[in-house]
Amino acid sequence: MQPIALIAIATLTLGIGILFWFAFGGATATRKQMLANLRRQQEQPKTAAPSPTDQQKKSGLSTMMRRGLPLPLVRTITRLWTGAGRPENNTPDRIMSMMALLGMAGAVVGFLISRMVAAPMGILFGIGICILGFFYPIVRLQSIGKDRREAIKRQLPDTLDQMSIAVNAGLGFDAAMVRVARNGRGELASELVRTLQDIQVGQARRVAYEDLAERTGVDTLRRFVRSIIQAEAYGIALSDVLMSQADELRLERRMYAERKAMEIPVKVVFPLLLFIMPAMFIVVMGPGAIGIIHAFSGMK
Repeated sequence: MQPIALIAIATLTLGIGILFWFAFGGATATRKQMLANLRRQQEQPKTAAPSPTDQQKKSGLSTMMRRGLPLPLVRTITRLWTGAGRPENNTPDRIMSMMALLGMAGAVVGFLISRMVAAPMGILFGIGICILGFFYPIVRLQSIGKDRREAIKRQLPDTLDQMSIAVNAGLGFDAAMVRVARNGRGELASELVRTLQDIQVGQARRVAYEDLAERTGVDTLRRFVRSIIQAEAYGIALSDVLMSQADELRLERRMYAERKAMEIPVKVVFPLLLFIMPAMFIVVMGPGAIGIIHAFSGMK
C-alpha cells in the first residue's frame, strides 16, 4: 500500500474520532440540562428573566456549521426538520454535525478514489462522493418528511369521518378534535394534539389552524383548514363542511388508488422486456438452438 493511502486512512480515522467526540460528547448532559431548564421555566413566574444557564449547550461542530452554512440552507434544514415531525433524535444541530462528518468522510474517500482512477474521471468521482456525503442527511430528512406527508394524507379522510360523527352527536368542533386527537394514532393525531396545545396557550384559532397546514405541508389538509376558517367566518354549519370534505377526500383517495393501479402495467413493461422475456427466450428457444447447432455441426 502506498504511503499516501496510509496517511489518508490514518487521518480519516483520527478526524472522525475527534468529530464524533465534538458532535455527540455532550448529548446526555445537554438533554438533562434542557429538561432542567423546562422544569425551571414551569416553576418560575412568566415575568422572571431567563438566567444565563438557560441557554442550551451545543456541540462545537454544530455551532461551527451553523455559523459557516448560508442562512437559507439553515432555514431549509429547520423547515425540513419541522416537516419530518421534529424528531428528537435528529435535531437540526445533529443534522448539521452529520453533514460535516459525512462530508469529511466523503472527501477522504473521494481523495482515495481520485488517486486510484485516472483523471478527470477520478476527480469527478471524488467531488461527487464528497457532495453526496455532505447532503445525504438533508436528502434523508426530506424523504422522512415526504413519507410523513403521505401518511397524513391517508389518515385525513378517516379522521374527518370521526370528527363528523362527533359533531353530529352534539360535540363542538374543538371537543371533537380533542376526542379524535386523544383516541387516534399516527402522525395526524400528534399534529392535532399540538394544534390544540397552541390554542390552549392563547394562540388564535385561525393562526393555529394555519400553522397546522403550514407545518404539515399537505395540500388536502390545507384545503380543509381553509374551509374550516371560512365556515367559522360566515357562520356555516361545521357538520356540513366536515361531511362534504370527508366525501371529497374519500373520492380523491379512491381516484388516487385507481390511478396507481393503472400505472402498474406501464411500470411492468420495462422489467418484462429487460429481465423476464430474455429468460423465457433462453428457456424456450435454447434447447432448439442447441439441437440445430449440433445438427449442422454433424453435417460437416
